[in-house]
Amino acid sequence: MVTSAGYPADTVENLQFNTLLDGLFHAITYTFLVLGVMVLFRSAHYRGSDWSTKRFLGALLIGFGLFNLVEGMVNHQFLGLHHVNETVPREQWIYWDVGLLIWGAAMLVGGVALSRVRDSLPSP
Repeated sequence: MVTSAGYPADTVENLQFNTLLDGLFHAITYTFLVLGVMVLFRSAHYRGSDWSTKRFLGALLIGFGLFNLVEGMVNHQFLGLHHVNETVPREQWIYWDVGLLIWGAAMLVGGVALSRVRDSLPSP
């Protein structure tokens, strides 16, 4: 995202700076993601929820898919803040952006399908 803030990926120094900030951003967000998932999973079990592992994974996929769709539409398409792959010619940016939207939609659909699966309980 700093490419759009005046650090284009046209020098080694700018690429290193972009890569460093991108790595820090992802490390921080993944840390919060793992912590949030742990809190959510523990909370669901303490409250006696009927969440199976499949339904829980389905809910995660729904969240990931919605995030990719919203972020992809708002930041990439509407605001043009950054794009999925800015190292390819500008004419190809749309293909990468649309690919992310398709991936987000696939995760959303797969998550909905997975969250609707009912685990069969053993007969008493």
